[in-house]
Amino acid sequence: MKALVYKGEHNIVFEEKPKPEILKPTDAIVKVLKTTICGTDLGIYKGKNPEVEEGRILGHEGVGIVEQVGDSVTNFKVGDKVIISCVTVCGSCEYCKKQLYSHCKDGSWILGYMIDGTQAEYVRIPHADNSLYKIPETISDDNAVLISDILPTGHEIGVQYGNVKPGDTVAIIGAGPVGLSVLVTAQLYSPARIIMIDLDDNRLELSKELGATDIINSGSSDAVAKVLELFEEGVDVAIEAVGIPSTWDICQKIIKPGGYIANVGVHGKSVTFDIQKLWIKNITVRTGLVNTNTTPMLIKSTAANKFNLDKIITHHFKLSEIDKAWDVFKNGAKEKAIKVIITNDLS
Repeated sequence: MKALVYKGEHNIVFEEKPKPEILKPTDAIVKVLKTTICGTDLGIYKGKNPEVEEGRILGHEGVGIVEQVGDSVTNFKVGDKVIISCVTVCGSCEYCKKQLYSHCKDGSWILGYMIDGTQAEYVRIPHADNSLYKIPETISDDNAVLISDILPTGHEIGVQYGNVKPGDTVAIIGAGPVGLSVLVTAQLYSPARIIMIDLDDNRLELSKELGATDIINSGSSDAVAKVLELFEEGVDVAIEAVGIPSTWDICQKIIKPGGYIANVGVHGKSVTFDIQKLWIKNITVRTGLVNTNTTPMLIKSTAANKFNLDKIITHHFKLSEIDKAWDVFKNGAKEKAIKVIITNDLS
């Protein structure tokens, strides 16, 4: 089969790889119908994760058709159309019993990281009974791809960890795919105001279409000052969705006493934590990797048209054009790309 393979820092190749096989009775082999590229994939490409082995097939999101199941798989059969979760769940370890699936001792985020992933014609899914989800007919394949990762990530680590409540003022720093997922899922909880902060006017305008009440371009204005003009004491919830020191810094400067900072962004370097100013403010800071424990709810909400996910999808490519898809994604601002969908045209 053909697959997108990591060959080392800034080196990826679309090449022939062996088709995956069942290794354990809990495995399933899924023919990938659609996949996508994540900012985490981009981080691996840039050398942010030196633990990733050369030869790894990238990708941890997608939808597909079950082609083969191990003898112990009971929830799925050949021919089922499924969402591939970004988090693999054994269901029996200490962390799984706490619904802290991101720390599963025989899973967690391993697809496209520790084991071969979804940017390929086929993928092996360990612990298939707990790591796949059937797709309702009312959800398009394109939208289903977004439920693999960005929608539960935004909802769980942004909205839930930020304790968003009715009437809250919420600031989201970063209007990329995950930040926009925070935006659409936050509206399930009826906050009074949602402020989106970003450098890209195109993404900020999209944020308004998706429900942001206020937008701030942090490249052309002082974002902290603008927020404090709107809310003198700061916001109830500040959600970091980029993963760089400057966006974290905005969060800690705009949070009001008793507020919540939720860090969703993947950081590659240290940040400054202004404890000398924040110790007295009674704030809560939460971080984490998505657990996907709310994926079933998000599937139901998507099926009920609660989210306008089509607007987050900006580009479509064939799997045979994956090099072009990566070029567009790597130049997202220039290409006005948010989420790209890649359709398997090879098998």
